[in-house]
Amino acid sequence: MSAIAHRLSNLFRPWTILTLAIATVVALPVLVILAHIAMPTDGVWQHLSSTVLGRYLANTLFLTIAVGIGTLVIGTGTAWLVVMCRFPGRRFFEWALLLPLAVPTYVIAYAYTDFLQFAGPLQTWLRDLFGWSHGDYYFPDIRSLGGAATLITLVLYPYVYLLTRAAFIEQSVCVLDVGRTLGRGPWNLFASVAVPLARPAIIGGVSLALMETLNEFGAVQFFGVDTFTTGIYRTWFGMGEQVAAAQLAACLLVFVIALVLLERWSRGKRKYFHTTNRYQQLPEYRLRGWHASGAFAACAIPVLIGFLLPCGLLLQLAIQKGDALFGTRFLDFAWNSLLLATVAALIAVGLAVILSYGARINNSPVTRTATRIASLGYAIPGSVIAVGILIPFAWLDNTINDWLHEHHGVIIGLIFSGSAFILVYAYVVRFLAVSFNAVEASLGKVTPSMDAAARTLGETATGTLRRIHTPIMRGSLLAAGILVFVDVMKELPATIILRPFNFDTLAVRAHSLASDERLAEASTASLAIVAVGIIPVILLSMALRRSRPGQTGFGGKDKDL
Repeated sequence: MSAIAHRLSNLFRPWTILTLAIATVVALPVLVILAHIAMPTDGVWQHLSSTVLGRYLANTLFLTIAVGIGTLVIGTGTAWLVVMCRFPGRRFFEWALLLPLAVPTYVIAYAYTDFLQFAGPLQTWLRDLFGWSHGDYYFPDIRSLGGAATLITLVLYPYVYLLTRAAFIEQSVCVLDVGRTLGRGPWNLFASVAVPLARPAIIGGVSLALMETLNEFGAVQFFGVDTFTTGIYRTWFGMGEQVAAAQLAACLLVFVIALVLLERWSRGKRKYFHTTNRYQQLPEYRLRGWHASGAFAACAIPVLIGFLLPCGLLLQLAIQKGDALFGTRFLDFAWNSLLLATVAALIAVGLAVILSYGARINNSPVTRTATRIASLGYAIPGSVIAVGILIPFAWLDNTINDWLHEHHGVIIGLIFSGSAFILVYAYVVRFLAVSFNAVEASLGKVTPSMDAAARTLGETATGTLRRIHTPIMRGSLLAAGILVFVDVMKELPATIILRPFNFDTLAVRAHSLASDERLAEASTASLAIVAVGIIPVILLSMALRRSRPGQTGFGGKDKDL
């Protein structure tokens, strides 16, 4: 009985209650979506299943498979080259390979559509060069399912590259030496030793890329590719069917949960540990001749196609024409984006600190489950979260207005669903996991003896967090805030669905202009979004390069501790 009483007393501690409350609020959109699965739809669902549901499923499956394979090959291959091989330009590619992460998928879609379409500069140049006319030659259509898969891959491969490169940097030299003594060459060592050891990181990166693929809206909608995400938007706003849209969102949610469970199952019970505390310099494979040229090309092509070329095209369009509202109105769009991103980042980091510290001081199954639920949002597409939020808050607004009209004869309008409140709420639900993972990792490096020392000196749990842990975690808190800020700047599906009337952001402005085929005008807002994301990406790469224990600095060598 004493053990049960102790557990109950821990459950009702303020930090535990706060952790459970945050998890409940964050899980609300998912619970709302799941609650709509069995509701009647008056034949709308039957109509969808007999007409477009098969196309939604087929296109979504094709995108996930194609992007999964593409990001796996590009991300893993380039990570191995920049970590283990020495060739001209390697130092540049260490951080440059992350640059496509700063480019939203819909932005690269706008740039390449203008460049590759029939009236674009490339086909016009080919016709002038060879004297061709319409129908004399074949040119692949970028606005297709294959084009969408290619562009999404070019933007999302940095997720795999980032995690895999970190795994290769931290890998054990001892295991690599054993492989070399058994006669394994560089490529055999890569395939049979390095990749299996980095498997958790590789699968984690591919899973992140696939979740972003399922969340993708701007590029696939612009290309006219029907997926679950575009279907949810069309069913809600085009057909006005709330329940059917929620059921489509539930199907996508089940798809995402299956993907998450598959990733967890693939890990099994395997564990990976270093058997020594001595960190030696990683072996170097100096490439020469065509090997060096091949490695340079393998790293240069993703950077060129995924970042340099589209940004150059957007810059040219912005200089030639650009947004006609560049000025006061454009500053309003930028201010809305910056305000939303800043507020969401601050709230997400604050909640992440509460969740991680609550789990630290009471690491019970209840709090562990609550923190996992709260960090599930990143695996859920923004359109699903938006539908799950809009349904209960629209009901709440209608209920309040009905009561006020009945008792006081007034209607005050949309209080929650018509304000930026639910937009910030959606961002926090979606990106809380990004800040939570960074804060939890940083807090886990603080020795528990500091907590014990502070408590023996009479400090409370809250005081320990404020005076001891927060100063130590300052760098990680800043990094977490920057990551959430950049993600919010790029977020499109939730913003389009939930934004208040006459409240546009840079992402919405770019999407709106591109949807009207005004690609040159959309270039200004698109470039602004990219510019905001470049600096955090570069800082992230610099931090990663110093992540191996024993590293002496940005350009230092690994050495024994």
